[in-house]
Amino acid sequence: MLTFDDFIKLEMRIGTVIEAERVQGTDKLIKVMVDMGSEKRQVVVGFGHIHRPEDLIGKQIPVAVNIEKAVIRGVESNGVFIALGDERATLLVPQQKVPNGTKLK
Repeated sequence: MLTFDDFIKLEMRIGTVIEAERVQGTDKLIKVMVDMGSEKRQVVVGFGHIHRPEDLIGKQIPVAVNIEKAVIRGVESNGVFIALGDERATLLVPQQKVPNGTKLK
């Protein structure tokens, strides 16, 4: 069981997708570059069978940023998108534009 203290260690910030492309040789993976305000961060997401890369560009997405780096199919990923685990991988987006890097509380 995850404790409240464990949960608050997770740092989630809003970033804007500035680039997105399919990971070669895969149907589900998309390599995304996210503007996090003070930095740009590459993230690999696994819902390419549902979302097209070009539809992600310009969207503001919550990103878990203090996650250990992973290499997925040879591509480095430095974060995790926060989305619903439904059949559409529904993205959680702010109702209004907020500054990149805004911390979720």
